[in-house]
Amino acid sequence: MKPQATPFVWMTAMLVLFAACGAVSSFAQSGMFGAGGAQPPTAPPSNAVPAILSQVDFRPPFGATLPLSAQFRDDTGKAVKLGDYFGERPVILAFGYYQCPMLCTEVQRGIASVLKVVKFRPGKDFNVVFVSFNPKETPEMAAGKKKQALDYYHRPGTESGWHFLVGDDADVRNVAQAAGFRYQYDPKTGLYAHATGILVLTPEGKISRCFYGIEYPPRYVELGLVESSEGRIGSATDHLLLYCCEYDPSTGRYSATIIDVIRLFGVLVLLVLGSYALVHFWRDARATPQLRAGTR
Repeated sequence: MKPQATPFVWMTAMLVLFAACGAVSSFAQSGMFGAGGAQPPTAPPSNAVPAILSQVDFRPPFGATLPLSAQFRDDTGKAVKLGDYFGERPVILAFGYYQCPMLCTEVQRGIASVLKVVKFRPGKDFNVVFVSFNPKETPEMAAGKKKQALDYYHRPGTESGWHFLVGDDADVRNVAQAAGFRYQYDPKTGLYAHATGILVLTPEGKISRCFYGIEYPPRYVELGLVESSEGRIGSATDHLLLYCCEYDPSTGRYSATIIDVIRLFGVLVLLVLGSYALVHFWRDARATPQLRAGTR
């Protein structure tokens, strides 16, 4: 018959096991299993933001004017100024670089996609301008990206409204800084860290609207262009819709304002009732002489 362990024996065994675990843990922490007892390097917290991303931002100063005198070269190699694309119509402007393997291509495709739906046309109602912030890129690279965008957009006759620019680091940073767009080169990867989004500017080059991300609701873009055009494009319906919508700079979205909707509804009701009353008054006025003639 096996002897049974007493409670004292079980308690003693558990204490010995805990002591052994504690010793192993202290040895590991003090580096007894490492070379020379050196502390192992500690990894950064999993929720820590990489240092390079702390230098990336996109906060447009609405109402500010971009430096239109900044010098660039377009997709044909011609020397141009940023102001060459302003003066007559609003401008959709995006920052990126043409060798970007990820986000920039998606931004360019997102613009072409939404413009397929938007009723306004590049070159006629507005201009589209891409600015590369990689000073090593060439007009040939810009021409290749323009061809891709036009092939995807597939609207013949709009080529004059698309412009892909390259420039020196100083000019690009001057424009980007004025737009509140901060980017950073990562020498470890050879890539740029940057935010994504598009700006809508007035014909005078003032920052009017911004839409973040890589996909842009068509109606938002239309409203942004109508507002930024300063009355140069858009139908009466577009301007009426703007009366009922309010742009939120923090989210880059439009939302209906209930007060304005109620006011507009009240005006429409008054117009309908007034028209109805005028029609009936006019009919009664015409019928009265006839009734008098019939009673004679």
